[in-house]
Amino acid sequence: MRRFEKNSTRVPVRARQGGRIARSTRLRLAITTAGFTLVELLVVIAIIGVLVGMLLPAVQQVREAARRISCANNLRQIGLALQNHHSSKMEFPQGVTEFRNFFQGDPDKRNLAWSVFLLPYLEQQNVFSELDLKLPFDHPNNAEAAATSISTFICPSSHRQAAANSTRGACDYGGIFGERINSANNPPKGLMVFDRAFRHADITDGSSNTLIVAEDSDFSDGEWINGRNVFDQAFAINAAPAFENDIRSNHTGGANGVFADGHVQFLTETMELFTLGAICTRASGEVTNDF
Repeated sequence: MRRFEKNSTRVPVRARQGGRIARSTRLRLAITTAGFTLVELLVVIAIIGVLVGMLLPAVQQVREAARRISCANNLRQIGLALQNHHSSKMEFPQGVTEFRNFFQGDPDKRNLAWSVFLLPYLEQQNVFSELDLKLPFDHPNNAEAAATSISTFICPSSHRQAAANSTRGACDYGGIFGERINSANNPPKGLMVFDRAFRHADITDGSSNTLIVAEDSDFSDGEWINGRNVFDQAFAINAAPAFENDIRSNHTGGANGVFADGHVQFLTETMELFTLGAICTRASGEVTNDF
């Protein structure tokens, strides 16, 4: 007959084994439930994908807004340079100096753009000094200086696909030669014309109502030394065909422009066409609505 001591702490074998089994089972359950199932993982990935899809357009919009502001700052610098040129020379620069016909032009014509003569007022005196202004824009002696990329002439939103193969520095901004929306541009009605310079006194439509330079980031010959970067407006903003030189940009909804008084404005694609034509003339006497 077995005797048991009083207050014995011995536990039957079966009970001890059962305790170990229970603890082992709980441990396996804890390990199993600590991770994700495949379904849970797929759900998390799907949620992250949806969030990224929602946030990406917002991020892109913020970036484009910043690029548009940077573009406007470029034009403010150009506008200030134009005013300083006027103060120094008592006139704005000519749109093109010794214009060369695009198809049957005299190769000895210099065809220098307005933007060349702004270089000293844009802290680019070194580049300006390297140019021989007695020679044409495409003369070999001017090639090295003409290849300089000048950030003030580049819109940060520009794709620059059209002039990607050019060896000369690009320019996303063109001088306003006039307009062909309201009437024929003969003689040219803008402030940036061939071989002629204007003063503030010549702008009878008002300097604050007269566009002088605007974006044209998709033009194939958009180069700061090349006199082809002037144009007369013929279409709504951002609506011109590829072969036309017109106001257009890679911004959404419009393009930036600087007026003869130096202020910069975003010109919307929905602007009334008559008003768009009117602001491209210096002395046509139009009465325009707010824009």
